[in-house]
Amino acid sequence: MTAAGHGAAEEGHLSIGGVIALLSPEFPDLTVSKVRFLENEGLVTPERTASGYRRFSVGDRERLRYVLTAQRDRYLPLKVIREELEALDSAIADGSTTALLPRHGGDGVPGSTPDDFRSDTVLRLTREDVVEQSGVDAELVGSLVDAGLIVAGPGGFFDPEAVLVARTAHDLAGHGVDVRHLRGFRTAADRQTGLITQIAGPVARQGDADARDRAAELAREIAALSVALHSTLVTVAVRHALES
Repeated sequence: MTAAGHGAAEEGHLSIGGVIALLSPEFPDLTVSKVRFLENEGLVTPERTASGYRRFSVGDRERLRYVLTAQRDRYLPLKVIREELEALDSAIADGSTTALLPRHGGDGVPGSTPDDFRSDTVLRLTREDVVEQSGVDAELVGSLVDAGLIVAGPGGFFDPEAVLVARTAHDLAGHGVDVRHLRGFRTAADRQTGLITQIAGPVARQGDADARDRAAELAREIAALSVALHSTLVTVAVRHALES
């Protein structure tokens, strides 16, 4: 069979190229390198043909989508995702559940907003797009831009995360938290960015094919741990303040 033949579905299986084509509408920055990286990390284990071609079953594709969605929508590091998958595998084995993910027609579960530290093909939004997709008023978006909480990238466009920032700021405003109160979050984020870049940067420059994916995963894990630590410290401090 030719390489082209392996790109087509065969008894419900897809090649790595077929998987990229299938999932790229949901995960536009998905690459062959990233799929191989996740395979090397043991998150997905497709079959191999005698010629060495990967063959992804429906279950493999659901598993891959689960990993990508958990990274993007819940900002989870691979260590946590691996633990979730192990728990799901155990549930499937003992009959507690019959599938890795609930099916919603087609090939699996749709995602929402992109999230990865790699942005080679990430969607770019205008300010009007941010207003429309977030559902908040243009004045709030303008205030967030002025405060440096939403920052334009090359060409004056915004990353999709700007939508989440706008929605979150709107929800906080409902609790009396003004945009001026949020500048401290920007300062704290900048400090954390510097620290994470110092740690992950050398990994990205190692030069092999998986270096950038390893660096992105390392950055994600450190960021998740930082958020957990911050949340815990705030929770304890507020509890003590309310008790005093």
